[in-house]
Amino acid sequence: MKIGIVGGTGAMGRGFALRWSPRHGVAIGSRDAGRAQASASEYAAAAREALGEAAASNITGASNADVAAGADALVLSIPYENIGAVCADLLPRTRESCIVISPIVPMERTGAGFEFVPFRDGKKSAHDSVAAHMRDASRLVSAFHVISEKKLADPARALDYDIFVCGDSDECVEAVCGLVSDIEGLRALRLGGGSLAYMAEVATPLLLNAMVRNRLKSPGIKLV
Repeated sequence: MKIGIVGGTGAMGRGFALRWSPRHGVAIGSRDAGRAQASASEYAAAAREALGEAAASNITGASNADVAAGADALVLSIPYENIGAVCADLLPRTRESCIVISPIVPMERTGAGFEFVPFRDGKKSAHDSVAAHMRDASRLVSAFHVISEKKLADPARALDYDIFVCGDSDECVEAVCGLVSDIEGLRALRLGGGSLAYMAEVATPLLLNAMVRNRLKSPGIKLV
C-alpha cells in the first residue's frame, strides 16, 4: 500500500515512515516539496541504519498535493484549525478509492489543562470537520490519537498501545486496523462509526492531563 502523510515532516511523520516502511511505501508531504524531500532523506537514512535498505527505499517526499494524489491511504497530520484550508485543497485530489485517516485532535492547552474544544466551544469534532470535505465520507477513518510521538519516532523503542478506530465503512476500517497491526506493539480496537469518533479524539487531552498531573513519560492507553 502507498501511504501518504500530509504534514509529514514532524515527529508523527517520522514515526509512521519508520514503522511502516518495512511493509509499505510511505510518501512524506509538506507544502514545500523541498522540505518534504529533505525530511524523507533523513527518515530514509534512519530506516537504513535501523531496518535495512529495503525499508529506506520505501520512503519518499513530495508536495502535499502530489502525496494526496498518489496515496492509497492518506494520513492527515495537521492541526485542527487547518482542516478547512488543507482539506478543501487536497481531498478533491485524492483517488476515489483512497482511505483518509484522521489522527487530528481538537484541543487547546489552557490554565486548567488540555481542553477538548468541541465540548468547550460547541464546535465540530475533527472527524466531522474532515468529513465535510470528503467526496465519500464513508472512506474517512479516525485512528492513532493516543500514541506517543516520541516513542513512535524511535524504532528502537517498543510500543504496547491500543489504538481506537472509528469509521462508517467496514472495508476502510478493516484496512486501517491492518495498518495499525503492521506496527509492532499496536492493537486496533474498533470503537464504532464516525459519529463516535469524538470519543477517540477526547482520549488525547484526557491522557495528556493525566500525564502532566502524574508526571508520566510518554504514556499510552492499553485496555486489559
